Amino acid sequence: MGENVARTVIGEHLVEGDMTPGTPIGIRIDQTLTQDATGTLVMLELEAMGLDRVRTDVSVQYVDHNLIQEDHKNPDDHLFLRSAATRFGLWYSRPGNGISHPVHQERFGKPGATMAGADSHTPAAGALGMIAIGSGGLDVATSMAGEPLRIRMPEIWGVELVGELPDWVSAKDVILELLRRHGVDGGNGRIVEYHGEGVASLSAMDRHVICNMGAELGATTSIFPADDEVRRFLRSQGREDDFRELVAAPDAGYDVTERIDLAELVPLIARPSSPGDVVPVGEVAGEPIAQAYIGSSANPGYRDFAVAAEIVAAVGRPVSDRVSFDVNPSSRQILGNLIRDGHLLSLVTAGARIHQAGCNGCIGMGQAPATHENSLRTTPRNFPGRSGTREDRVFLCSPETATASAITGEITDPRDLEERFGIRYPRIGEPTDLLVDTANLLPPPPPDEALHVQLRKGPNIATLPDVGPLPDTLELPVVLKMGDDVSTDEILRAGAEVLPYRSNIPEIARFAFDRIDPSYHDRALPHRDGDGHAVVGGRNYGQGSSREHAALAPRYLGLRVVLVEEYARIHEQNLANFGVVPLTFADPEGLDAVEQDDVLRLTGLRDALQAGPEFEIENVTRGTTLRVRHGLSPTQVERVLSGGVIRFMKQQLDNEEVDAADRPV
Repeated sequence: MGENVARTVIGEHLVEGDMTPGTPIGIRIDQTLTQDATGTLVMLELEAMGLDRVRTDVSVQYVDHNLIQEDHKNPDDHLFLRSAATRFGLWYSRPGNGISHPVHQERFGKPGATMAGADSHTPAAGALGMIAIGSGGLDVATSMAGEPLRIRMPEIWGVELVGELPDWVSAKDVILELLRRHGVDGGNGRIVEYHGEGVASLSAMDRHVICNMGAELGATTSIFPADDEVRRFLRSQGREDDFRELVAAPDAGYDVTERIDLAELVPLIARPSSPGDVVPVGEVAGEPIAQAYIGSSANPGYRDFAVAAEIVAAVGRPVSDRVSFDVNPSSRQILGNLIRDGHLLSLVTAGARIHQAGCNGCIGMGQAPATHENSLRTTPRNFPGRSGTREDRVFLCSPETATASAITGEITDPRDLEERFGIRYPRIGEPTDLLVDTANLLPPPPPDEALHVQLRKGPNIATLPDVGPLPDTLELPVVLKMGDDVSTDEILRAGAEVLPYRSNIPEIARFAFDRIDPSYHDRALPHRDGDGHAVVGGRNYGQGSSREHAALAPRYLGLRVVLVEEYARIHEQNLANFGVVPLTFADPEGLDAVEQDDVLRLTGLRDALQAGPEFEIENVTRGTTLRVRHGLSPTQVERVLSGGVIRFMKQQLDNEEVDAADRPV
């Protein structure tokens, strides 16, 4: 049996383990991606490790999240990131240049390469045939330092695409269909590989849409073949030399199989407040809306904006006066092409509010919707409060659905526009004479120049708190008990109020779990200088964003153990990276046997973690024992015992220097 694309790329980069699903592996990383909400910590981590220069083929630092400059904190961090990119040998994408994922696809994506990104939507690069994995910042930092990225070998989920999309249905509806079928944890432990004759009808940016939101399935990553369409895309970017054909063997096998007939899809929409609550648009049609939002990494292509422009131009009237029609260009290059081709003028004359190229309202940085009002967005997530409004009602949909609804002022199946306004569906082709804009991408200097660069730290950039080795005995109060599907946005939210403190852990820790329990900070803080505390929860704990602040901020407040029924992959790794022990209940009734304010005792913890996956802990309050387990690899256990990855890597890099000094010249 021949290999599929995912196993081919992993096999070419495998340096530890074997490709048996569920077993630990290590893969060599060619590229890394960081953005400013996570990158400030990554750069501080590189400094703490004592790294001289990144050891990847390409590493890029983007500034796309924290673009609002209401005071000194964000611009100070931009200067810090630029100095760090220069010092450690990264490319630097300036503020306003665009969202990391589409810009990376335009300028750096390469078929057959691997990438670790400190952003959960890094898998978008699978559109070009890359194995691109969203990871915590520390995992990305260690990849920059030349360490393998260590994960458990995923199953390969082969999704066969047949047919072609009908009018008024687009790539967003493909991934929404998978979410409708499988929910937000259906891809856990899997790589989604798309294949079949239907793939050829999807552009490279259509594939980006689908791979991007594979993260919402819980998938490790997603991947398409590198075929003639990928060659066309790279040629349009002036990078055809980076093309490598990469397709599955005719007899390739998959661990799990599925089939989607593109011709049978209809416009879909995810209701508040989960990407997995998907229904046909017709089921919610008629509900009034107050906002329609176009853009984000989940619909970043030229086509996604041009189709909205063509629709409003064909209708020939402004959008509803009850609707804020927000347009967020995904890259400066795409914005330039939209201006040149007249599409931006169509959007502006229809009443659109044009924002700078960046993540913006997707992560609560501006454009927050009104309380309890419906907001239709082409963004990837609609977790509670993520928009910046605590009592929000965010729906996820395609650009066609968002634009149709902006025109009518109510949720509208875009197919209804043909009858209501007598217009035909605009089929948008990719420009053949693309304007390529690289002016705001700054290359790293030569190594001998970089070594003399000083990091520029503003007053809001605090040194990372030290995390000591794991004690052998812990007695921990359970400060918080939660249910299923707790997202990292609920553990440590984004938004204009919080993210400016991303470089200041003591300050950002004040917001930990405040969406769930505003008293968490004050109740946890008294335990910080003792043994610490624990939290417990249900399934799919830590879904969503890769932000490691959701591990580091509670750790600063004394979090030592998290005990849940099931983890989302990235957050489990982030906890371990900062010395927090991630445990799961070994018994189905385990969660019911622990309540908030119970006290848990863990004795012989260091030996228990090293000895095997299962052991017992005590519930002192109830006089009972609990069977628990961990899913850590031996390397992860070693890192937890030492107090986290930073201490572990610093020891390794220090040993390298000693070895180099002892080596004969």
